[in-house]
Amino acid sequence: MGQHSGIGVLDKAVAVLQAVAEDPCGLAELCERTGLPRATAHRLAVGLETHRMLRRGSDGRWRSGAALAELAGKAVDPLLEAASVVLPKLRDATGESVQLYRRDGMQRRCIATAEPPSGLRDTVPVNAMLSMTAGSGAKVLAAWSDAATQRAVLAEAVYGERTLMEVRRRGWAQSVAERESGVASVSAPVRDSNGNVVAAISVSGPIDRMGRRPGSRWAADLLAAADGLQNRL
Repeated sequence: MGQHSGIGVLDKAVAVLQAVAEDPCGLAELCERTGLPRATAHRLAVGLETHRMLRRGSDGRWRSGAALAELAGKAVDPLLEAASVVLPKLRDATGESVQLYRRDGMQRRCIATAEPPSGLRDTVPVNAMLSMTAGSGAKVLAAWSDAATQRAVLAEAVYGERTLMEVRRRGWAQSVAERESGVASVSAPVRDSNGNVVAAISVSGPIDRMGRRPGSRWAADLLAAADGLQNRL
């Protein structure tokens, strides 16, 4: 079992939920994964099923239930809460499109945006999945990801290991017509309270406005916004 709260029955119920979340399992596997006696594991699984936190499939195995997703859906993501304040300020300061990206496996997902009211925009919709192989946001997320992810990304990326070293040294990344022709962008890492990089914040727009060295123009504002997000986390 993982963490202990000191409330025995709660710890056991959480152990059951975690075991099932790993992989759907029947009673024998559940006992094996949790180390709980058969009667206890069965009683807890049936109780959690009543509360819709587990469901049993036609194969007799328990799976995570709908109530877990419903509860998770109501939870407020602190990063998104911070973004709703910080991103519009950065958009107003730059007059360009602002995005926030999180790494999702071997891709990156746009989780928040702030768009200027008019003009040519590099619009990336919320929830859009983008490649990790090109663009300033991809470089930032790759630069601070684990070694295995970095190796896999670099095998297909338009940038190399040297670029990532430079991004880590400088603290931000830029790209010009890398992911999309005519578009330039600058990105910086967003850290949580422990200093781990959890997202990349980006400013993007047409090259004719952003210029061929967008970092020299917007990096300072971007780093200030990244700090603003970290302070709110």
